[in-house]
Amino acid sequence: QVRVVESGGGLVQAGGSLNLSCAASGTFFSINAMAWHRQAPGKQRELVASIRSGGAPMYANSVKGRFAISRDNAKNMVYLQMNSLKPEDAAVYYCNLEVAQDSRSSFSYWGQGTQVTVSS
Repeated sequence: QVRVVESGGGLVQAGGSLNLSCAASGTFFSINAMAWHRQAPGKQRELVASIRSGGAPMYANSVKGRFAISRDNAKNMVYLQMNSLKPEDAAVYYCNLEVAQDSRSSFSYWGQGTQVTVSS
């Protein structure tokens, strides 16, 4: 079983910054991909940023140049540095991990989400 826990959300003024963290724990072979998604009230969940093992980060157009995703493989953690936050960035942010249980199979795990609120 893999446990995924996000932290770092909160209330920030527009133009401010937040750094989200996501930690994976449990027994597994490796983490192939790490991603952050978000869901605002009344909207579908959307991919914000992702990074595969050994790959380049990818971003939604709406956050390019403002957000940065990074991973620490030794600690099984992924981070999302969010700068120049806008009111439209407000949402529940979810961490999603593609975890390999062995060399042939992998599963997707989600955290419980962390709320980001941006005041104008």
